Amino acid sequence: MINWIRTAVVNWLMRKKPLPDAPLSDFERIRHELKACDVLLIEGRSRASEVIKLVTQSSWSHAALYIGRLHDIENPQLREKVGKYYPGTADKQLIIESELGLGTVVRALTAYEREHIRICRPRGLSYKDSQKAIGYAIERLGTTYDVRQIFDLARFLFPWAIMPRRWRSTLFSVHPGKSTQTVCSTMIAESFGSIQFPILPLVKRVDADRVQLFLRNPKLCIPRHFDYSPYFDIIKYPFLDFQLHADQRLLPWRGSARLSAEEKGMYMNDTLELTPLNDDTQ
Repeated sequence: MINWIRTAVVNWLMRKKPLPDAPLSDFERIRHELKACDVLLIEGRSRASEVIKLVTQSSWSHAALYIGRLHDIENPQLREKVGKYYPGTADKQLIIESELGLGTVVRALTAYEREHIRICRPRGLSYKDSQKAIGYAIERLGTTYDVRQIFDLARFLFPWAIMPRRWRSTLFSVHPGKSTQTVCSTMIAESFGSIQFPILPLVKRVDADRVQLFLRNPKLCIPRHFDYSPYFDIIKYPFLDFQLHADQRLLPWRGSARLSAEEKGMYMNDTLELTPLNDDTQ
């Protein structure tokens, strides 16, 4: 009975809104830019994603670790383990992530081909350390998602005031949890923690000229921390290369496309149509 309820809750939470008409990221440029151990932030479209975005006050609801292709994994034992969990071809670019209802899994990067994506690249990370961090994530394959957080996500969708205090969510609060369970950001934070690479450390001033850093509890790591971290470089590839329209006169605000009734309430009355610009249009 408990398993049935859990499955029903997960299916309900994972129901997604439709994809936008136009993608927000240039997937081809992202695909070619990625390096092993980059963190991908994803703006999810499910009910669970909406809760996470609300709770964390961020557009990013999910994080995944890019591990490259199978031949990019240096350790043959780890390479073999990935092959057991990923039945696809060896030429595919792969990510490891912890997903609601599935646990920690490996899948092709193309799973997020039409999603809004941002790259967070650990600054100055050596090849040796990147392989260690990836190795930690690979060892986590098969671990389950934290069931407590599944129900925490569901409880966030109910009116807060009418819920008994003992039912109120403890999402992202400090609790021990089980070592065999994880969530998306936790798994990645633990991977970087295994090589002592900080994300958002606690900074304590020891005296006037000296500070000390403390690693944050990985269970408290959320996707936006990678975006905010001074130790990660942010790489954006929007679907439209706005560098082509850097000159104010060339901003593509003209055209004849029609807005829907909903869009008319969100945008200016002037319609938009993005067309190639050349010398004749200046």
